[in-house]
Amino acid sequence: MSEFDELQAVIRRHAAARQAEQRACEAFLNALYHALRTASGPGLPLNNVTLDFTLDPTVRLRPPPNGSFHAAWLRLGLCEVLVRVRRLNGAFQGEYGSEGVFRLEDTSEDALLTLARQLLRDVGVAYGAALVTESHLN
Repeated sequence: MSEFDELQAVIRRHAAARQAEQRACEAFLNALYHALRTASGPGLPLNNVTLDFTLDPTVRLRPPPNGSFHAAWLRLGLCEVLVRVRRLNGAFQGEYGSEGVFRLEDTSEDALLTLARQLLRDVGVAYGAALVTESHLN
């Protein structure tokens, strides 16, 4: 068996795991999107939030190997933030914007809302928001 054939066999063998990882990361990004829509509190949806899955700009192989980041652009009104996430040791590890990072082992609604509110605060600070207080984001 040539090295090329060996590479193809490895890629085929790990296809199911890769696809499962991609589905899990995309489900996480979708859940974060929904958390952002409700981050202002019950009955106060943020209607101008959209989600657009994209290829992670740092991935240099297709299909991405296991453990790679999966990405989406989240449009938050007048700005967009790139969120990258991957599965690592049973947790979701990711980054957003220029410096935001997170690690969530618990993907409950409360944990996702906390992350969504932190993301909104960090993006606000990046754009020079004078005061982004808890009272605005429950």
